[in-house]
Amino acid sequence: MTSRAARTRLPLGWDVDLSDDYEWIPLRLPPDVTRLTASTRLSIEAEYRGWELTKVRLYTDGSRRVLLRRKKSRVQNPHVDPIPGL
Repeated sequence: MTSRAARTRLPLGWDVDLSDDYEWIPLRLPPDVTRLTASTRLSIEAEYRGWELTKVRLYTDGSRRVLLRRKKSRVQNPHVDPIPGL
């Protein structure tokens, strides 16, 4: 996924200040994912894959949009999934 493609999927206003030094992944969490479950899953991504939470937007239907980032590395590990499996 190119950074431009990722930026087109972002909620309005989230496309500012996106540094090219980072990889950015926008995610949508459905309404049936509880806050505790979302927190646990995002913590696992942070611990084992290096992603950090940048922004969260909660919608009236209970769904969430999340923006994760991590520093770009010079060498990508081909065995690591680039997009978190949430």
